[in-house]
Amino acid sequence: MPKSTLTEVFGENATQTATSVTIQKADFATLTASASNSGSSLLSALLIKNKATLTQAAFDADVDKSIYLSEGFTSFIPRGTDNTQYRVDQIVVNLAKIDEDVTLDPDNY
Repeated sequence: MPKSTLTEVFGENATQTATSVTIQKADFATLTASASNSGSSLLSALLIKNKATLTQAAFDADVDKSIYLSEGFTSFIPRGTDNTQYRVDQIVVNLAKIDEDVTLDPDNY
């Protein structure tokens, strides 16, 4: 299999040109789509969607795959002046390439 496709990662209605990527919010089942979704909510929806497709099992089964997501640890931290408890959920993004270079370059994945 080839590297993960545009539609696998960004949803079945995703398109791209030489200068832009267009994604459809409807392709993210966990997102409540609105005209004012934050960048954080969109990134979260993308990561949550890809936990199901960019798995370590898919990565292990196909040497052409270069990215997989895995569960991190849930923790709780106090924030702010009143130490409000926040839940921190981790999604670990793993980028793999042949060891030729020390820089992160998106063209390698």
